[in-house]
Order: sequence, then structure tokens, then C-alpha cells
Amino acid sequence: MNKALVNKRLAVYPGTFDPITNGHADLVSRAAPLFERVVVAVAESSSKGPGFSLDERITLARLALADLPNVEVRGFNSLLASFVSEIGAGVIIRGLRAVSDFEYEFQLASMNRHLIPQAETLFLTPAEQYSFISSSLVREIGRLGGDISSFVHPAVQQAMRQRWRSTMSKTEGDNYA
Repeated sequence: MNKALVNKRLAVYPGTFDPITNGHADLVSRAAPLFERVVVAVAESSSKGPGFSLDERITLARLALADLPNVEVRGFNSLLASFVSEIGAGVIIRGLRAVSDFEYEFQLASMNRHLIPQAETLFLTPAEQYSFISSSLVREIGRLGGDISSFVHPAVQQAMRQRWRSTMSKTEGDNYA
């Protein structure tokens, strides 16, 4: 990465965002005033078997973050270091919910520092009411019929309900075949 092309006022917040939660949105809203622009980078991550397609996750993130004018949502399917270099970002934002996240995030930050030394990693913590929320927990609660309205944007909740209904209908249909 050419140092002249690095913009320290441009930050990337990467993740699979499957789905984007209020915890993610909280971190983005905390980062937005610190930077000229924040790119929420939605990773394709097909190896993780996301419940929503990349395009669906991008759309849901855009809806959840629509009130933040300096935030852009983009998808990517490459190494994060390549994406960061491609757009010339100088900062990678990572969220830490609990001490247990730190070891993994520290490893990622160290690897990214090796791959793209011009980019710094900035750790942010969510507001206390969001510190226990994870996408995987939200998916599980919702899949089992629990109320996820306080964990996700209304558009995300609606998309998840539609997804479960179609999944449940297919499963039930298969049982009666």
C-alpha cells in the first residue's frame, strides 16, 4: 500500500453482519463522528454459511444505518487487507463486546498490521445494553420464535421473520410429503 494513498480519516468496519444488529449500529454511530467517512464492509464469507445473501446483508445494513450520512455500506469478497488497500483506508474498526473477544481481535489486528502496516486498528466497545448481542444469538432466538425487536432494526426483524416463515414452510412441507 502506498502511504500517499492512505486516508487516516477513512475507516473500514468489516464483518459478515448476518444479520446487522443494534450493537453493530451502535459501533458505527460511535465511529461516524470520528472520521470523514466510515465504510461498513460486508464480507461475503460463504464459508460461514450466512443466512442472508451478500446483497441482502448489504441492503439490511444500508437500511439500519440510513441515518448516518457519512457511512457507506459495501460488499467485498477478498482479503480484508486487499479491500482496505483498494479503497485507501487508514483505519480498521473492530468491536470488543467482552474480554473474551480480545485475544482473537488482537491476533487479527497483529496480522492486519503485518499485511497493511499503514492501517491502524481501532477497537471500540458498544454501549452496555448492546454488549451481549451477537448475530448468532439473534439468529437462534429468532429462529426459535423469540422476540428480537430490541436487538435489530425493524427492517432486519421483518427480513428475518420472512426468512424463517419460508424456511419453516419448506420444512413442514417436506415432513408431509
